[in-house]
Amino acid sequence: MRTVREGSATLKIDDGVFYNPKMSKLRDVSVIFLRAMGLKRAKLLDATAATGIRGIRYCLESGIADTTMLDINPKAYRNARSNARLNKIKAHVIGESLQEFAGSSHDAFDVIDIDPFGSPAPMVHDALKLSKDGTLMMITATDTATLCGAEGPACLRIYGSMPMHNELCHESSVRILLSFVAREAAQFNFGIEPLLSIADMHYVRVFFRLRRGAAQATESVKASGFAACCSRCHAFAFKKGIAQSVLEKCVNCGAEMRAYGPMWLGNLKDQGTVVGMLKESRAYPETSADFVRGLSDELDIQFFYSVSKITSYLKTGSVPMQQVIDALGKRHRVSRTQFDNYSLKTDASLREVIKAVKSARRASRE
Repeated sequence: MRTVREGSATLKIDDGVFYNPKMSKLRDVSVIFLRAMGLKRAKLLDATAATGIRGIRYCLESGIADTTMLDINPKAYRNARSNARLNKIKAHVIGESLQEFAGSSHDAFDVIDIDPFGSPAPMVHDALKLSKDGTLMMITATDTATLCGAEGPACLRIYGSMPMHNELCHESSVRILLSFVAREAAQFNFGIEPLLSIADMHYVRVFFRLRRGAAQATESVKASGFAACCSRCHAFAFKKGIAQSVLEKCVNCGAEMRAYGPMWLGNLKDQGTVVGMLKESRAYPETSADFVRGLSDELDIQFFYSVSKITSYLKTGSVPMQQVIDALGKRHRVSRTQFDNYSLKTDASLREVIKAVKSARRASRE
């Protein structure tokens, strides 16, 4: 057994119980998110507790009054229970799976956290049984090889979507997960309102609010659609709704376009929520605060342009990223993106981005 301090929590971790210290930044961001939501006396369900670190930190740092933690692994269940006692929080620690708990419980939770090893898809339906109008959900997927297209058939089976396997794959993985959740939620007459979306390291995580009503459910399903990408010049297009094709030919270079989806084509965040998180992040490590700041600065529009892919298409050398941003920023909205360090989001067209890249290339030679 070893002792670990994280945030305001103290853990004693039994051998064989999963704890990943590299995910502390994500746990910081999740705590900051709940603090920004201003929850008072909320009931939270941690559906995959392991050591209990998330549920414990949520109680100690985010104003959660009552947490229920589930883990079917007997050793993890005992470890989470002892850690809840060690940290003196009000917690119900149960040695059951989410599926078992949802089949017997009549509770409806204010917050539900799903952070499994691999895909969360098998758990979403049961989590919705424990939800109500206004429930906040935080869902993590670590099966990024599936969502990012390295295992395309698996993504079709699990999420019902054709994934991208190109420079846009991390953003599309977030959008595929949200689209899957929206379709599942619609079966319960819930719509979804994304509040924050993250793709980092080996995981994606989405934060959203459920809104009950047939109209809200229908609108959420209609927010999904298909995206098309050009493999030659890296142009993209998208269309909401159930469409057989988005574009057959690229409007920029004439090459064939390939369609992907369905995926969520609505907003990925609520800017008011992220601004609130900025204020709360000041009390947390600089790496976590900087990450939240980057999420706040990022434009919330569909997809981005990879500057490295564009320079490859143009058969030129690399260009300074900031010079491209400065050139575009004179007439357009532009930002960096969490999904790729050498890419940008902008409302400029691809041709305008190419023009800015060429301008930056000339300037770097002078």
